Amino acid sequence: MTFRRSALATLILIAIVVVAGLTFVSDRLFSGLTSSAETGQFRLMQSILDNAIRDASLDALARADVVAALPVTRQAVAAKDRERLLAEFADMFTAQKERRGVEQAQFHVPPAQSLLRLHSPADFGDDLTRFRPMVAAVNREQTARNGLAIARNGPAIFGIAPIKDAQGKHVGSFEFGLEFAPLLDNLKAAYNLEFALFLEEKPLREFARGLDPAKLSDQNRIGRFIRFHTTNNGLMQSLATDSDISAVNEPARYTRDSQGLPYGVVLVPLRDGAGDPIGVIAVASDFSGSRAAAGRILVWQIYLAIFAIVVLIGAIMVVIRGFLLRPLDVINARLAALAAGEPVEPLRPTKFCVEIDTLAALTKKLSAQRGQGA
Repeated sequence: MTFRRSALATLILIAIVVVAGLTFVSDRLFSGLTSSAETGQFRLMQSILDNAIRDASLDALARADVVAALPVTRQAVAAKDRERLLAEFADMFTAQKERRGVEQAQFHVPPAQSLLRLHSPADFGDDLTRFRPMVAAVNREQTARNGLAIARNGPAIFGIAPIKDAQGKHVGSFEFGLEFAPLLDNLKAAYNLEFALFLEEKPLREFARGLDPAKLSDQNRIGRFIRFHTTNNGLMQSLATDSDISAVNEPARYTRDSQGLPYGVVLVPLRDGAGDPIGVIAVASDFSGSRAAAGRILVWQIYLAIFAIVVLIGAIMVVIRGFLLRPLDVINARLAALAAGEPVEPLRPTKFCVEIDTLAALTKKLSAQRGQGA
């Protein structure tokens, strides 16, 4: 074993191990940052959806409050005058539907009977207690409510306001129902997210009697759900499958590759006013930006690690050879000559380190003592 080989190999191996270890730790740190960034993105996606649904329900309630407070509303509902209500509010509903995404508007009388559907005037008189618990609660408690429900014409985001007559007696309620589809389409345009609305098929078939039958076709069936609306059907089919949405009781998050890109997906369960599950909304976002950035960082880390190893190896070889091995070669040659009784060449002026200079001085002293000094 020689110092020249063993020491260099040992130092080079140590340098490689240290740089590789630091690179691994750095990669773990950056991976943690990437994971943290994606977690933040998941939270943002859910927050965007939650806030949009909340704001839509508050908007629906605010509009319902305005209509419920009008004197003509209070008089006509107290008198159960359907013709007057239709004459007063038909045009208003048409304008709201065209401009604001209002899908449903309905007057009720206690306990929860339909007085007039502005979106379907011919359908009235049915009891809504069983499938519209919010309507029953508003007329029972005489307080406003807002939330999600599956109504006769399909799912919507409702705001329901109580109505009192001129003497302050509770006489009924009025609701606005906002469509999901325009809401999700607008969110896609604003945030570049993709959405899919899945509704439980059983309550949809049972309660949404006025729904377009095409919505309930086999091509829209996903297990026990109906894919009611999607902003990108091909993409969301691969990102939110039956096995994904069927087990959702709480918001769920995962990543999945589709169409050659990584996507983050959030599944948000939907519940009606009574707390019963009615469906799931899937939100998807392209994660290729964060993943590509992480990949670029890893490549640069590898490049820097290779560069650091090459520089360290070069530095080790220069230091070992220049400061130790070459001076030792010179001194060894002089000592060998002294041992053989041969003349010793004088040392040329050179810059050795202090330790080597001490050894060189001792060699020179031995040479002088033998009468062979420089």
